[in-house]
Amino acid sequence: MQVEESGTGAFKFTDPDEMRGWVRDKKSRALESKLMTEQEAIERFVKDGDYLAFDLMGLVRGPFSLEREIIRQGKRNLFLAAKFSFWECAFLVAGGCVTMIDCGFMGGGASHFRAIEKGKVEVIEWSNGTISARFLAGALGLPFIPWRGLMGTETFKYSAAKIAIDPFTGKKITLLPALNPDVALIHANQCDIYGNARIFGPGCIPVEVATASKRVIISTEEIIDIQAIRKAPAKTMIPYYLVDAVVLAPFGGHPGSVPGLYDADFEHMNEFSKAERDPAVLEKYFDKWVFSCKTHQDYLDKIGKSKLEELMKREIKEGYYE
Repeated sequence: MQVEESGTGAFKFTDPDEMRGWVRDKKSRALESKLMTEQEAIERFVKDGDYLAFDLMGLVRGPFSLEREIIRQGKRNLFLAAKFSFWECAFLVAGGCVTMIDCGFMGGGASHFRAIEKGKVEVIEWSNGTISARFLAGALGLPFIPWRGLMGTETFKYSAAKIAIDPFTGKKITLLPALNPDVALIHANQCDIYGNARIFGPGCIPVEVATASKRVIISTEEIIDIQAIRKAPAKTMIPYYLVDAVVLAPFGGHPGSVPGLYDADFEHMNEFSKAERDPAVLEKYFDKWVFSCKTHQDYLDKIGKSKLEELMKREIKEGYYE
């Protein structure tokens, strides 16, 4: 295939055959309990330098109990996939965990700008659609996927895409390299101890993200019995054999929302947004909400029962658990 033009961005590529070997040799299909704490899951499955992916974003079902643990454990040099993302990228950048970001869209913040200006974080430009397509390619076991977009844009120039001649039509087509993350963090509404996960409300290709990733950590609002899973199999979005760890984390999406359970805590988000403008204040924020909380329950205790009940009352319940 004749390549006409290449973007200048860096990318992390996994050979599809290497990924197939990983799944064959290291993904168990045994029906065994994967239940563990945030501390155990992050310590075991997230390594310095890993490529990290999310299903959705900080406003809705962001896996924040897992992200706080990543900062608490001091993970470094992570490469993030920022598709349809918001608060979580700024959070992990401010926590000193990130050095590279594939950016489709991410909410800005003072910590982002400081890190980028100082050369501490490199951003590779994509779009939400192209990052999603790269996950699809990774899930399908392909090295790349054709895409009708990016050509003629500045985004293409700073991406890692290529423009080639389509052998069937003789016309130009964009080629996107597949994405196979080292770790996917996904927050679910319900899950059994084996990893069969239910996600209610909006999502952004959670199945593709989970299938494309080498390791998958599911945090969940509720652990349900496998018999409930078997009685309504169509509600299972992510099957157990893709999952490496299950973490029980009620309010694990806080300060974001979880559809059908609780609304976003915008006051808390504003506290972080104000704190990150000043490194000294930001340090106090992390001391208060991350490092002084040894567990997720410590964090919830600090948020307070009355605040959590208020967020539950604000959320629309109809339709999600029927």
